[in-house]
Amino acid sequence: MARYFESGTGELVPDALAGFARAHADLVAYDSADGFFTARHAAPTRRVGLLSGGGSGHEPLHAGYVGAGMLDAACPGRVFASPHNRQIFRASRAVAGPQGVLHIVKNYTGDRINFGIAAERLADAGITCARVLIDDDLASDSAEVASGRRGTGATMLVEKVLGGAADTGMGLDALVELGTALAGRCRTLAAASAAHHAPATGERAFELPSGELEYGVGIHGERADRTRSQKHTGALVEDMAGALLDALRPGPDDPVVALVNGLGSVTSLELYGIFGELARVLDSRRVRLVRHLVGDYVTALDMRGFSLTLMVTDPDTLRFYDAPVRTPALRW
Repeated sequence: MARYFESGTGELVPDALAGFARAHADLVAYDSADGFFTARHAAPTRRVGLLSGGGSGHEPLHAGYVGAGMLDAACPGRVFASPHNRQIFRASRAVAGPQGVLHIVKNYTGDRINFGIAAERLADAGITCARVLIDDDLASDSAEVASGRRGTGATMLVEKVLGGAADTGMGLDALVELGTALAGRCRTLAAASAAHHAPATGERAFELPSGELEYGVGIHGERADRTRSQKHTGALVEDMAGALLDALRPGPDDPVVALVNGLGSVTSLELYGIFGELARVLDSRRVRLVRHLVGDYVTALDMRGFSLTLMVTDPDTLRFYDAPVRTPALRW
């Protein structure tokens, strides 16, 4: 069994949150009573507060993206569990601007329920609230998945673009329109050769035969509808990128932003090789790659896998994406 480094059973998340707050005290403030982080240096031009959140175990998502140019607040839950609606309500109230607060929500049942309850409480308190739903996971794009596509790697890309837009003073309705359109122009696909280890037991969430990949794995260890042989990485990336491009269908004048994201225990050496293969595929299909990120941005504990995200963009989106950002996990 693989054991995590923790002080005691059940202490992994609270100890990590306290340590994160201490490590990044120049950028974020931590409300330990209600369990949320807020940005210390939000732009004075903002009229809308931006808030996201979700289960721990996906670091640096979401707290790592709290700061100037990105999120005003983040609410971390327990490992792979939604934050409580109380956290979301109180964090929203703390960062709401003159035009209210925008929730950026990954499409999972628990998140939708708790963010929805918080939104109702905010309305009762006289605070305007709206939502952008992230549902980029191509593997769960099936009529058999009642809740629809899951929210995965595109979350941080949408948060970055909306952060840049919010800093211009953009209003709530316009941010919702932008975020919703952007979510529709993002798709993600993930593959893993080994599942994460559950902190409570040290056991793997699932087992794979030697030489097999889980093709379309979710960031909580959700099984895909099939496995496939772990063939040459170039062929794997070509298949994954092809599926994303078939879903998005970018035109010749539609540049893309790419995210090559490690799910926890894939090395940088491998990720850069994967990026090279992705760039080759995009070049061969005459898809213009204008921006890229390579690294661990939306993880799944120590899952041995990676995800590819493509976002079809335009000049305004790129302008917001390129805007300055200073958070614990993203700076330019």
